[in-house]
Amino acid sequence: MPHLSAFAITHKWPARHPDRIQLYSLPTPNGVKVSIALEELGLPYEPHLVRFETNDQTSPEFLSLNPNNKIPAILDPNGPGGQPLALFESGAILLYLAEKTGRLMPQDAAARYHAIQWLMWQMGGLGPMFGQLGFFHKFAGKDYEDKRPRDRYVAESKRLLGVLEQRLTGRRWVMGDDYTIADIAIFPWVRNLVGFYGAGELVEFDRFPQVQRALAAFGERPAVQRGLAVPSKS
Repeated sequence: MPHLSAFAITHKWPARHPDRIQLYSLPTPNGVKVSIALEELGLPYEPHLVRFETNDQTSPEFLSLNPNNKIPAILDPNGPGGQPLALFESGAILLYLAEKTGRLMPQDAAARYHAIQWLMWQMGGLGPMFGQLGFFHKFAGKDYEDKRPRDRYVAESKRLLGVLEQRLTGRRWVMGDDYTIADIAIFPWVRNLVGFYGAGELVEFDRFPQVQRALAAFGERPAVQRGLAVPSKS
């Protein structure tokens, strides 16, 4: 049985199943990327809720695994060479899980890099821009009298949705017929934009029928439905 006690994070979140991947997360768009991937891949894992309201993410135990104090993070007891692997950043975790299993990633070398390209597009553009729009539309920023910051992120979010719309035209998923980690990275953020942030009308979401279609197909996947509720907040 792998020994995880050497990792300080397990002192705050004890591993009841130390032979499984330990997931430290919260059901946010970045967090559910990893829980959805784990559900899609059927990998055994044990989820641990990182509570922001009690600043769990800034605790010494969490920082020992992720010094950037963001979710998600994982601890895989059976990493490369059979040794435990601690990993943070949702994109890096998605790549790791895909390579660990040989799934959710094209096997062709060129197509693999194209999938990584769209993963990086989400991480560097779609996620940060949608997050900023959410701040200025739903949270504290909505009270700012100057609407120029909000409008800047509205315009950029529309542009990014247009890029995604063009990519999905004639394709079932971002990479074509095959569902990959690129889709798992992108669609939780699209879902959050029009759902939790309530910004569908603001970004004229009706103008993007292919994005709507793919988002609906994404939401119908049983693994997605399970992963969206992990970790449980109860």
